Amino acid sequence: MTEELKDRLRKLRHVALDMDGTIYMGRTLFPFTIPFLEKLDRLGIEYSFLTNNPSQSINDYIAKLHRMGVPCKDEQMYSTTTATIEYLKVNYPNAKRLFLLGTPSMIQQFEDAGYISCKDSANDVPDVVVAAFDKTLTYSRLCRCAWWISRGLPYLATNPDWVCPTDEPTILVDCGSICACLEGATGRRPDLVIGKPNKEFLLGILNRRGLKPEEAAVVGDRIYTDVQTALNAGSCGVLVLSGETTLETALAAKEPPTITCKDIEEFGNLLEEAKS
Repeated sequence: MTEELKDRLRKLRHVALDMDGTIYMGRTLFPFTIPFLEKLDRLGIEYSFLTNNPSQSINDYIAKLHRMGVPCKDEQMYSTTTATIEYLKVNYPNAKRLFLLGTPSMIQQFEDAGYISCKDSANDVPDVVVAAFDKTLTYSRLCRCAWWISRGLPYLATNPDWVCPTDEPTILVDCGSICACLEGATGRRPDLVIGKPNKEFLLGILNRRGLKPEEAAVVGDRIYTDVQTALNAGSCGVLVLSGETTLETALAAKEPPTITCKDIEEFGNLLEEAKS
């Protein structure tokens, strides 16, 4: 490890951890996750969980982590649903009615924040359209979503991911792929994609904690979302090869990660070495 890299790691006060492919795969917790979190505690480094997957609510994610034995408080969990709600409140303060292409769990989080979820009806006109990773997607709601997009209504997407990591023998079609379908039908791309790699997704967390970008790292298994978020914000981008990305892909990246590791265990060892 170079002295320059050691110096960067010594400055870290917060680690924002991706979830799928980083601390677990599907429903399987990696065996090195708990020891890694305990190491962060010993080193005095705070951590949060940052996910582009809006298919579950914050409460659902925290419950899932607790079932896996992972400690997590409300303020440590940040999803694209949370970020989208915050964006709407600031940029569309008068919007109340939303057409939400998402799971019941995600829709519930929007409703808990005070929004009305529009029905699949041409008479139930929304103020804003939000497309997300919808594992309960039906053809009728996909068509209704395309209709509202074609009418020129404000159109947001929660995340750009093409697929969601899984430990099952299938491909989980994610929000980016759904938006590509909608673009084919309507000719429109989302006005804004909220989640990673949008730097605001990370800066919102740092602002809450009074941290500078160089004091944070984003750790994840994807270059185009996790690592790029960090690089866009001026933070440390750590790629782990425990999920989607292969070493060959990492080496071919136009904008390489700050660090590439086999997994978070290896990253933890680097942190320990730098701070010792």
